[in-house]
Amino acid sequence: MPFPEFFDAAPRITVRDPLAGFLGATVDGIVDYSYADAVKLAGHSCPTVASAYLMTRATMAALYPDALPERGGIRVELRDERQEGVSGVVANIASLLTGAAEDAGFKGIGGHFDRRTLLFFGVDLPGQLRCTRVDTGAAATVSARLDRVPSDPRIALLLPKCLRGIATTAEVALFQSLWQARVQTLVMEHADDPEIIVVH
Repeated sequence: MPFPEFFDAAPRITVRDPLAGFLGATVDGIVDYSYADAVKLAGHSCPTVASAYLMTRATMAALYPDALPERGGIRVELRDERQEGVSGVVANIASLLTGAAEDAGFKGIGGHFDRRTLLFFGVDLPGQLRCTRVDTGAAATVSARLDRVPSDPRIALLLPKCLRGIATTAEVALFQSLWQARVQTLVMEHADDPEIIVVH
C-alpha cells in the first residue's frame, strides 16, 4: 500500500556524505532524504517522527547556510536520557540524517569517516536537540512546540477503541485519517515556522 501523498510532498533534506562519495555509493556523496525515509526507519508516522525530522532539518540549515550539510560531520546531543520519553525515536531520526552514532556506530576506514561518539543523551540544553559542526564548533539548538499543532479531539475517543480492537472499520479509518492529518499539518504548513520549530 502506498504512503499518504504528503510524505513525498514534505520538505526534503539533501546532505553530502563523504563516506558515501568515497565508496561510490552516490555521485559526489550527495544523499537526498524524504520524510518517507524517516517513516521507514521508525516504522510509523507520528508527530514525534515528523518533529525529529524537522528539528534536524532546521539545525542543519542553521549550521550550513551556504552549503550542503556534511553527514558524519555533525555531533548530536539530546536533552533527555536515552530511555526517557521519545528520546530514542528522536535520536534515531537525527542519526539517520546526520550519521551521528554512539560507540556501536561505524568505526571508519583508515582513520577516516568515524561516526562513533557523535551522539549523546542527557545533556543540559536550553532545547530538545543540539547539533554541532565537528569542523567549526558552530552549534544550533532546537525545540518543537507540538502543543501548538493540536490534534483533533476525536482522536482521544477513537484511540482507546482502536487499541482494544472494538472500533468499527469506519472508526479505524477515521482515526488513521485524523492522526495523519496532524502530521501533514506539521510537515506541510509548519516546517519553516519559527513558532513551531524553534531554533535557539
